[in-house]
Amino acid sequence: MSAEESERRGLPFEPNKKRQKPAKTQSKLAATQPKESAKQADTKPRYTKEEMTIPQVVSQRMLRRVAGFCGVPTALGITTLVVSYVLAIYSDIQLPPIVVLLMNMGLFGLGVLGITYGVLSASWDEERVGSLLGLGEFSTNWGRMVAVWRETRQKNS
Repeated sequence: MSAEESERRGLPFEPNKKRQKPAKTQSKLAATQPKESAKQADTKPRYTKEEMTIPQVVSQRMLRRVAGFCGVPTALGITTLVVSYVLAIYSDIQLPPIVVLLMNMGLFGLGVLGITYGVLSASWDEERVGSLLGLGEFSTNWGRMVAVWRETRQKNS
């Protein structure tokens, strides 16, 4: 499924209707009304809480993927610290500190990237689990995210 198709179809947990901006005549009427009623109109939420929440199934799927893609590199980063310390103390093997530093920075960096990849590689559709590595889901979700960024940038320009 391409990014354009997924953008047109939308997500199950996205609001169904896109609200239009109020007409200028309504804003003029709001300016003539007392300040309290104008504040109440501004504080009214655009979407209900149910329309904005991510379904439990999808959030659990994201959490499992983040735990895997972030947890494994982070655990390996901590393990390299322990192993380099044990090697330095109990054997004559002295690893250069820059090697240990670069290994840790690389593994912890992969852990940080794993958070993003874990969320974007999960299937955002409640009925579909997705693949093991989530490469197809990642490309679909990345396309959705880029489309929203571009749309937001055009609106703000």
